[in-house]
Amino acid sequence: MVRFLHIQNRQRAPLTLCGDCPAVQAEASPYSLVDICLNALVADLGKFCVERPDGSLCLKESERLPQEVADRLLQIMAYRELLNDGTVGIFRGNQMRLKQACIRKAKISAQSFKKAFCHHKLVELDAAGMNAAVTITDVVHGLGSSTWIQNNLQCLVLDSLTLSSTNPYERCFSQLSGLRSLSITNVLFHNEDLAEVASLPKLESLDISNTSVTNITALLACKNQLKSLTMHSLKCLKMSAPAFLAVIRELEHLIHLDISVEQHSTSTIPCRLLEQKDILPNLVSLDISGSRNITDEAVEAFVRQHPRMRFVGLLGTEAGYTEFLSGEGALKVSGGENEMQISEALKRYSERACFVKEAFFHLFTQTCFLRITKPEILKLVIIGMRNHPLDLAVQLTASACALNLTRQGLAADMPVRLLSNVIQLLLKAMETFPEQQQIQKNCLLSLSNVRILQDVPFNSFAAAKFVVQWLCNQENQHIQRIAVNIISILALKLSDEQAAQLTSEFYIVVGKLLEIIEQKTNQIELDTTFHFTLSALWNLTDESPTTCHHFIDNKGLELFMRVLETFSSDSCIQHKVLGLLNNVAEVRELHPRLMQKDFIDHVNALLSSAEMEVGYFSAGIIANLLSRGEQAWTLSQTLRRSLIEKLHSVLLKWPTPECKMVALPAYRSLRAFYPLLDCFALPGVQIWAAWAILHICCKTPARYCAMLIEENGLQHLYNIKENDQSDPDVRFLTTEILSYVNTHMKYYGKSKHRKELHTKANG
Repeated sequence: MVRFLHIQNRQRAPLTLCGDCPAVQAEASPYSLVDICLNALVADLGKFCVERPDGSLCLKESERLPQEVADRLLQIMAYRELLNDGTVGIFRGNQMRLKQACIRKAKISAQSFKKAFCHHKLVELDAAGMNAAVTITDVVHGLGSSTWIQNNLQCLVLDSLTLSSTNPYERCFSQLSGLRSLSITNVLFHNEDLAEVASLPKLESLDISNTSVTNITALLACKNQLKSLTMHSLKCLKMSAPAFLAVIRELEHLIHLDISVEQHSTSTIPCRLLEQKDILPNLVSLDISGSRNITDEAVEAFVRQHPRMRFVGLLGTEAGYTEFLSGEGALKVSGGENEMQISEALKRYSERACFVKEAFFHLFTQTCFLRITKPEILKLVIIGMRNHPLDLAVQLTASACALNLTRQGLAADMPVRLLSNVIQLLLKAMETFPEQQQIQKNCLLSLSNVRILQDVPFNSFAAAKFVVQWLCNQENQHIQRIAVNIISILALKLSDEQAAQLTSEFYIVVGKLLEIIEQKTNQIELDTTFHFTLSALWNLTDESPTTCHHFIDNKGLELFMRVLETFSSDSCIQHKVLGLLNNVAEVRELHPRLMQKDFIDHVNALLSSAEMEVGYFSAGIIANLLSRGEQAWTLSQTLRRSLIEKLHSVLLKWPTPECKMVALPAYRSLRAFYPLLDCFALPGVQIWAAWAILHICCKTPARYCAMLIEENGLQHLYNIKENDQSDPDVRFLTTEILSYVNTHMKYYGKSKHRKELHTKANG
């Protein structure tokens, strides 16, 4: 049995969709049917494949997938980092037709790459971050083996790869005569390589950021067609500012130029560029983020000389603080002055850890007192966190921003998918940086959000382990209260197998929680921590015999008797205490340890309580203890007979099961009731079990009617109905349950169950 969920405390605001917010529309919408199917395929790929002699996989079916679907499948596998020599085998042969191939971070050999991808009619290939077993030379030679690809491949991304494992001076790009866009950042790419690339006849876009290029004069070879040039963080550049700008001046067709730096550079090139007249007449986008000595006046003057300008990058500079450069008009600006500039920075620099950290720092200050839900901003935070999982500075600032964006009220209107993604990333950050207390604390505070805990899917097991560690290692009462509240809800989300894996942790937690209860009881202090701790213990003992043993071994029964005596006038405390003790009473091995006269007398006194919840759990404890029969009863038989009579008489005075209680009971399963239904010699025990089942079926029919069927619980009800010796009151309640389930079967029962139930219920 689990704790009562107080309905009045479950304030779930309806999700408000903002029509002009694409992030809300995208994340609040269901996944596409294609993505659902492809995710199912990827999740169990081996089931749909056979293995070739070389260990690679091949799809069993011979039908071809449409090209767009094949591209999407490959993208999903790359995103999940599932591409290896075995899995890429499904792209060999003719079952797939790829056009836009993404194989980022693939862990494959050069041979597997060639077999899987080089026979397709590729127009785009993103191979960024592949393992060192595949070099740029391997990729280009593999692509060059196809005449069609030589002439038609338009876009190639080779960021963070090794140029060649054997001959660093080997030239290979000239094979790809149709190439229009090339990105080759973070590579030992030299002047000679730049000269070869610049000779490509159709090259329009080039990214040579953070390479070993020292001189860009070779770019003059493609000045008549080059439209986009990105070369941020060229640390090896040895050209003087006048020589550098002389080359740039010749690139008259440039639309985009990025000469930003991630560290505050002493280079005067950006400043000198802003001073130039009649340079880059077609420029639309200029990025000089990170540069020193940039002023608003110089930037504004340059932009006015270029009326086509639509973007200027100013993050990490001293500019961007005028109304003209605010980013709110047609001119977009990346910077740190306002939300619009920060958003632009996060969109453009998501792959650059240094700028992501800088943008997160500004975002944190902007969102400290946020009062409006910003799903579009949270989505950008998620992208930054996902792209840089091992960067401490990024994860630290991101966790703080995520907390600001999902505070209690703000989470109410956030799409569940976004909240799920950010919590999973926070848990991953917590695991990656276990010694970083601030990240751990930010994650804990984010988890404490009521909507996130109750409505958002995430790895509850990982979260529970994390919260348990915090609870056991922190003495701060504020942190304790938060951790206790979280674990009280997470305990409900754990499967039996997961709870079993946390046995040792829960043993420590039970002791810690009992310490808190004892401290509060001694001080007669009724605060939120006390209530949360009672709820946590209640939930931890739910259908967990091991935890119930921990509770008894830690003298929990004696302590809870004191709690009942100390707070005898507080029915809320009483029903939480009795709810937990009812969980313990369901564990038959512990019955001998509950056979204490003081305890039985106290529960007996509460059996007639005017508060329905208190009487309900008191009756549950008595019913469970009586159900074992006379031989298991170690106290006086006179007391037992008295309890049997009182339980029966009290239950007959209860209202109908359709009555309202202040709180609603919730159950993982109904298995604890079935042995009680079989106690034909004890009608009071049967009545309590039947009343409880009917009560929860009335309140939450979808869950519990289906549960009765799945657990074969109906058979116990049939046995009562068909037994001529059954107590009339028990028979009446049983008939009501069967009738109620029969009425609701059309929503959640299979046809064979409906037929069987209808026959038995009306027979």
